[in-house]
Amino acid sequence: MGLDTIRKTGNPGPMSLWLHELSEAEHRILNPFTHEKLMLLGAASRVGPQSRVLDLACGKGELLCRWAQGYGIRGHGVDISEVFLTAASKRAAELGVSDRVSFQYGDAAEYRAEASGYDVVSCLGATWIGGGLAGTIELMRRAVRPNGLLLVGEPYWIDPPPPGAYGAYGFGVDDFTSLSGTLDRFEAAGTDLVEVVHADADSWDRYVAQQWWTLTEWLRAYPHDPRAQQVRDFRDLSRRWHLEYGRRYFGWAVFVLRPTLAAGR
Repeated sequence: MGLDTIRKTGNPGPMSLWLHELSEAEHRILNPFTHEKLMLLGAASRVGPQSRVLDLACGKGELLCRWAQGYGIRGHGVDISEVFLTAASKRAAELGVSDRVSFQYGDAAEYRAEASGYDVVSCLGATWIGGGLAGTIELMRRAVRPNGLLLVGEPYWIDPPPPGAYGAYGFGVDDFTSLSGTLDRFEAAGTDLVEVVHADADSWDRYVAQQWWTLTEWLRAYPHDPRAQQVRDFRDLSRRWHLEYGRRYFGWAVFVLRPTLAAGR
């Protein structure tokens, strides 16, 4: 969970780091997952005290902190936002898991973990780090042990969307695909899909609507800030896109993958 783009959130328009930090200032989980879904993902991935987890673009570190508290994992997170990493370290201290998790500032795309050093490598909603799904899987594969797991959070189209769903936000027609098409992409990247946990319409609402509230409150407090129009435009476009397209057509899930022997594992 980390630096936001349209490919991560399903929200419109490219998002600068400061706007990402602002819009998700009140979030703990920087994706359309509830706490219950996050813990379900840990259970589905069979993590436990022996599991070592690497989270690329980890955001505020909620996955690592909660899994350390609930499942006893050890983990390391990398993110490009110092604001989020500060929140992650604070969260680890609050939950009493600072001895089990660590966080590092840096570009997840450039991070070089020890080869085969982790049981689980996750990248939830940030496949831009590898230039797309296949490239990100390849980045993750380097760090996972043989027979380990890759957790990839990725959007998909629930049904084919109308043209406006692409044009308003600069989506390429091939950026995302259907669920079965996403499975095809995983298989082409040399992985087996072994589990999946989906966001639902309610968790999407909670994720994006909390952003609208945060941005609206900021606009009320700083109406004359030179960035106010950019914030307003982002909020308004996000709101309209979610209600017109996102809730109907746009899905998001974390796919639990195991690298295949065909890909050298």
